[in-house]
Amino acid sequence: MRMMVSGATAVVVAGALTSAGALAQVRLEPAKAAAAFGERESISDASLSPDGTRVAFISPGPKQATVVQVLDMKSGSVKPVNYANGDPMTLSSCGWASNTRLVCSLYGVSNREGAWSSYSRLIAMDADGNNPTPLGIMQTAQDYISRSDGYVVDWRDGATDKVLIARNYVPLKSNSITVGSKAQGLAVDLLDTRTGKVDHIESADPIVGRYIGDGTGNIRIKAQYEAYRFGWQGNGKVSYYYRTAGSKDWKPFSVYSQVDETGMVPLAVDGTANVAYVIEKTKGRDVLYRVALDGSMKKDLAFADPDVDVSGVLTVGRRGRVVGATFSKERRQVGFFDPEYEKLATGLSRALSTLPLINIVDSSADEKIHLIYAASDTDPGRYFLYDANKKSLVPLGADRPALAGTPLGAMRPITYKAADGTDIPAYLTMPPGGAAKGLPAIVMPHGGPASRDDWGFDWLVQFFANRGYAVIQPNYRGSSGYGQDWFQQNGFKSWKTAIGDVNDAGRWLVKEGIADPAKLAIVGWSYGGYAALQSQVVDPDLFKAAIAIAPVTDLGALRTEIGALDKIGQDYVGDGPHLQDGSPARHAAAFKAPVLLFHGSKDINVAVDESRLMDKQLRSAGKKSQLVVYPLIDHQLRDSEVRIDLLTRADAFLTKALGN
Repeated sequence: MRMMVSGATAVVVAGALTSAGALAQVRLEPAKAAAAFGERESISDASLSPDGTRVAFISPGPKQATVVQVLDMKSGSVKPVNYANGDPMTLSSCGWASNTRLVCSLYGVSNREGAWSSYSRLIAMDADGNNPTPLGIMQTAQDYISRSDGYVVDWRDGATDKVLIARNYVPLKSNSITVGSKAQGLAVDLLDTRTGKVDHIESADPIVGRYIGDGTGNIRIKAQYEAYRFGWQGNGKVSYYYRTAGSKDWKPFSVYSQVDETGMVPLAVDGTANVAYVIEKTKGRDVLYRVALDGSMKKDLAFADPDVDVSGVLTVGRRGRVVGATFSKERRQVGFFDPEYEKLATGLSRALSTLPLINIVDSSADEKIHLIYAASDTDPGRYFLYDANKKSLVPLGADRPALAGTPLGAMRPITYKAADGTDIPAYLTMPPGGAAKGLPAIVMPHGGPASRDDWGFDWLVQFFANRGYAVIQPNYRGSSGYGQDWFQQNGFKSWKTAIGDVNDAGRWLVKEGIADPAKLAIVGWSYGGYAALQSQVVDPDLFKAAIAIAPVTDLGALRTEIGALDKIGQDYVGDGPHLQDGSPARHAAAFKAPVLLFHGSKDINVAVDESRLMDKQLRSAGKKSQLVVYPLIDHQLRDSEVRIDLLTRADAFLTKALGN
């Protein structure tokens, strides 16, 4: 496989194949470090036209704004074609209906009737940005506004501007001119993205929450949610139905329980093989099966790992063909069952040997040209275009060009012993090119809690490593991906075990001589922020400073935020004594370390009032607390200025608290 870079493209990606970590090992000054690491990634989404000649990128603009840019591979020109200012909508993804027509999704959070809520919209446009067309249902809502325009079920072959789209219908009022419609719920339309004309494929159904196509233009699976039927007071059951090839009749497929996670969950359908790929928990782990859709429902094992859960499937091409199963051990991996793509992945790994995290982002209609993303722990990631006919790999752009030449710390998988002797998997990142003992150090628990950390670039971790900190990221018990026994009841109900594992990560750093015990801090986001605060309740003397970003602080308040209508959500948090014992805001008097809190004012994941409560309780107890609220921004803080400010304040806070 040879590398070939056109002159036009090389200007955009100068030095694209040089490892940033191999360049000058110079620790950045605080302001420069915050600016370099706080800047949002230059490419948040990318897609390839059906003929493989154009690439659409979504890039950040000022503040929360986003821009769609189209790269013409023939001319090498890059042109911005659309823009969303982030107030309240941002562009989240784009795909190609045809070689000349784009379909993009926008996401926003707005305040309606005194409460923040999210919504998404779809818009189509020409490749040059002309002729924009909204793709939502243009009608007046009788009782509510649709929170989502829907999603593309099947991109088809790209020969026309038409796509199969699942769209939400809402009741239409009657007036003196028009007769109202009672259509309500999720339907599927064959939509002309240029004219807006539709052919109705599936009628609107108010209790259907998902349709799955087979890549050949047919809807083969639908999901009916009991919660939709009973106003979120359902029993957590999702009933799946399927069709045999060529039939319009629905047959029972499976019933999945969101409470105890039993039953099969369909992920994708291969229309050519006439099978569905499903996840089902087997012996405590998520396993991937193939289920025949010929009426027999024959189930065969597709992929399983004895140690970890299967997390999903790898799909390629416009038809969404399934070629492998995804899972994560020390690194994210793919278990291929398509020999052609396994061979492609092997070849790409050889050509990009310093970038082992390789993903096929998109492919041309004939699957001969592929958009590739490759990254590592010390390289934030780069995009390439691979042409199988020419055997060429063309660099397109770096994810974070501001970090070119900035020293990054290698991330190493490790395990440490919890207090009960359990081996806890974690990742340890050391400051690049510096000392390895007696360091200021940070324990950084992940959010979720139904999530896990993975090997790879992390802008928050690398910022602190550049500032001289050792950083450990524990996949504590309560993390997902390691099977049901590891997940336990979840990180809220089983908070004592989860927080115990988090604190033991700090003790391990001290025991190994990596951390100076007087300079040990904890930093977390979302549930990780909760863990950072609750660690002070469990062992106030362990950490000398705590930073919590968008944290849960009171489990009872979280149940209230979720609301009585969402019984499943409330059951996830649980009820009982752990609401009192596991809420850091109710134990402010136990804190000894200074606390720094950050929160966005329109966070719909965790309300900003949680941080306000924590700050109030700490101050009332005579503790050191500071709260920074960023106006009109959500949970992820997707704003370079905001992130730079956060890093600047966090660095100064830790420097003062730890005496660095």
